[in-house]
Amino acid sequence: MTTGAPIPSYPASAPPPARPRRSRLRTFLPLGLAAWLVLEIWLLTAVAGATNGLVVFLLLVAGVVLGSVVVKRAGRRAFRNLNEALQRGGSPSRGSGNGLMMLGGLLLMIPGLVSDAVGLLLLLPPVQKAVSRSAERTVERKLREATPGSLGDAFQQARIHRPDGKVVQGEVIRDEQP
Repeated sequence: MTTGAPIPSYPASAPPPARPRRSRLRTFLPLGLAAWLVLEIWLLTAVAGATNGLVVFLLLVAGVVLGSVVVKRAGRRAFRNLNEALQRGGSPSRGSGNGLMMLGGLLLMIPGLVSDAVGLLLLLPPVQKAVSRSAERTVERKLREATPGSLGDAFQQARIHRPDGKVVQGEVIRDEQP
């Protein structure tokens, strides 16, 4: 049965374009999230079996309350640092740990004991410094590995891919008329 849609033809000498490979993050992130959820549920049921449901409920409520206090405190501190920096006429100081404190508070607010443990670890200053340094090194390495035109040139030029496989180079020109 034909639908009338043209079938793309490729020259015999050139193989059809291959699909781009999925990144490792896109492959393993769903599996990691599923494993984390199963671990959280198993741990909650194990604690409920060892104690009772009220203890688990109180642990979850305490995590939400503590997490909201931490997020609120870190947000106030970040806003205060921003206001002070703007009044001085400079930029806010780097490495103050507000982002990691907010992440720790958010992990405390998410129901589960593993996320609570990781959130509590992120509230400790030595752990914050280690995570911050590691993240900074990773971002710098990824920026060095990026090809020179991969980030900025994507917004400067447009490419039109035609059905016959030819690429038409072009430049985007905006005609702004009131």
